[in-house]
Amino acid sequence: MTFTGKTLMRLTTLRMMPVRRSFSTTGASRLYIQNNLNNDQTHPSLQADPNAKVYDFRSDTVTAPTDEMFDVMKAASRGDDVFQEDRSVKELEEYMANLCGHEAALFCASGTMTNQLGLRTHLSNPPHSVVCDARSHVFLWEAGGIAFHSRASVSPVICRNGIHVTADEIEGNLIEADIHTAPTRVVSLENTLSGLVMPIDEIRKISELARSRGLAMHLDGARLWNAHIQSGVPMHEYGAQFDSMSLCLSKGVGAPVGSILVGDHTFIDRARHLRKLFGGGWRQVGPLAAVAKHCIENVVPTMPETHKLAKYLSDQLTSMGIQLQVPVHTNMVLIDTASVGLDVQEDLIPTLLRKNIVIGGQRNKSRIVLHHQVDRKGVDTLIEGVREAITARRAAEPEQQQQQQVAASLY
Repeated sequence: MTFTGKTLMRLTTLRMMPVRRSFSTTGASRLYIQNNLNNDQTHPSLQADPNAKVYDFRSDTVTAPTDEMFDVMKAASRGDDVFQEDRSVKELEEYMANLCGHEAALFCASGTMTNQLGLRTHLSNPPHSVVCDARSHVFLWEAGGIAFHSRASVSPVICRNGIHVTADEIEGNLIEADIHTAPTRVVSLENTLSGLVMPIDEIRKISELARSRGLAMHLDGARLWNAHIQSGVPMHEYGAQFDSMSLCLSKGVGAPVGSILVGDHTFIDRARHLRKLFGGGWRQVGPLAAVAKHCIENVVPTMPETHKLAKYLSDQLTSMGIQLQVPVHTNMVLIDTASVGLDVQEDLIPTLLRKNIVIGGQRNKSRIVLHHQVDRKGVDTLIEGVREAITARRAAEPEQQQQQQVAASLY
C-alpha cells in the first residue's frame, strides 16, 4: 500500500496526539457476589434441628431486630418526616452530618436509594457519565439505576492490583468533553468493596484529581464503618474527600432499615426533593431513625470482634485447602472451593443446612459474611460442616472414578 505525503503526515500527527482515554483491558477474576438468583435454601428433604439457633452468613443485611431495639423504637418520636417534623429523624441526620464532617444529611429507606439520589443530584445535565470500580455496587447491583434515573453512562475501571482502583487508573478512564462523548462528571468510589478497605492515601489522590478537574466525588460507604474500624481513619477524614456519601444502616451497623446520604445544605435540599419524586418520602419513621442511632452507638463497637472472627474463619478454611478470592480485611470471606472439589450448591449448602448454617453461593464460589449476630460457636459449626463436606467428597472420589472407568470401558 502506498501512502501520500498528506496521509503520512496525518498518521504521524495521530501517533503524537495524547490518548484521550486508556480503557481498562486488564483481565480480572469474577468474584461471587450474593444475589437472589443463586440462593436456594429450600432443600426440603433436609432434617435440621428446629430448636437450634440458625446462623445466617449470606449477608450482613440478614440481622434480626432484638427486643432491646424494639424498646428503643417504642420510645421514639412519631412525627411526619415528609413535613420534616420528626425529632428522632432530625437527631439522626444531624448526628450523621457531624460525624462525617458535612453540613446536612437525609434519612432514606435503602443504600440503593441513597446512592442513586446522590448520583442523580450531581448529574443534572446529560450527556454525562460516572467513573467507578468495575465491581461497584452502583454499577452491578442497583438495577441499572445510573442509566435509568440519571440518564448517565458508566465507565467501569478494572483495578490491576485486585484490591482497589488507583488515581492513575481513574485518570486513564476519565472522558473529556467532546461532541462525541458523555463526559465524566462524577467519580464514585466504594469502601469497603467485597470487604476490602481502600487506603485513605489513594482516596486522597483520587479526590485531588477529581476536584482539579471540576468533578464531583461520591462514596458508596455502605460498609464505611467497617473500613473506619479496621483502618482507624476517622469518619470525618473520609468525609473530607467526598462531596456526597451514602452510608447504609442495615448492614454491619445492624439496624432494621435505612441508609443516610450526607452532603452540603444545597445538595441535601435537592436530594430531598428528588426523594419525593422517586416516591421515597416516608412519614412516621422516627422509630427507625432512633433504632439506627442506637445501633451506631452499640453495634459498631462490636465490629473488631466480627473482623477477628472473619480472619479466624479464613485461616481455618485455607488450612483445609480452600482458596480465597480476595484477602480478608473486614467481615467478608470470599472463598473458591474448586481446589477441594466442592460444589457450593450440591455439596456445601446441604451439609451446612443440616447444622442450621446458611450460606449462599454458586458453583465453586461463595461470599461468607459475618455480622454482630454471628459468634464463635456459629463460626466453628460452619468450619465443622465444611470439613465434613470435604471428607465426604474425598470418600466419594474412588467410587466416582470407578464408575467413570466402567463407563469408558463400554465404548
